[in-house]
Amino acid sequence: MTLIALNKPFGTMSQFSEHPTRPTLAACVTVPGVYPAGRLDADSEGLLLLTDDGALQARIADPRHKLEKTYLAQVEGIADAAALARLRAGVDLGDFVTQPAKVRAIEAPDWLWPRHPPVRFRAAIPTSWLELKIREGKNRQVRRMTAAVGFPTLRLVRVGIGPLDLRALGLAPGESCEISPDQLGLVPAPAGGVSPARPDPSRRSHVSTTRQANAAKRRPRYKN
Repeated sequence: MTLIALNKPFGTMSQFSEHPTRPTLAACVTVPGVYPAGRLDADSEGLLLLTDDGALQARIADPRHKLEKTYLAQVEGIADAAALARLRAGVDLGDFVTQPAKVRAIEAPDWLWPRHPPVRFRAAIPTSWLELKIREGKNRQVRRMTAAVGFPTLRLVRVGIGPLDLRALGLAPGESCEISPDQLGLVPAPAGGVSPARPDPSRRSHVSTTRQANAAKRRPRYKN
């Protein structure tokens, strides 16, 4: 079993197959047979895990194992208390409602590497930084969340997966290292592989009110 931690550079696709316009993971990782355990958008940076073990890949990506993902987001504008409260409560994105996020305003990280190409700023609008922790991982979720509360993301860096911290690994963009699955703090898998998902009756499903309304409009109406 191989598990690799990579600091994925900005602009790199989370795939090994060739892309017509962008670099791929093949430019960073030469270990054969590994593939991403989860994804990170091309315009996002930071910690990405790769493995050659399908069961481990499923356990890393499965929200049931509570592997919290930590992101640093540079946003346009100074995020206020009302915006942070909305992120903490869960945001209706139209197709789904996000689970409550852990979020706080932070100072600009002085340890962070410069991005290439640099972020484009608007001179008249200041920027600020947020730390967000979520357990979901839907497409462009953090960017959609901050935009929905009025503060679009300009730069997004994933710095943590579970207890694994990119800063402690000391990886520069494009660098990788092999790690142990124990570093993720996963509960040992049951014999025979990953157990099937079981619904938790105490957990309420987050369904978008917008999606509910659209579904209601589509329902056929019958006259007596």
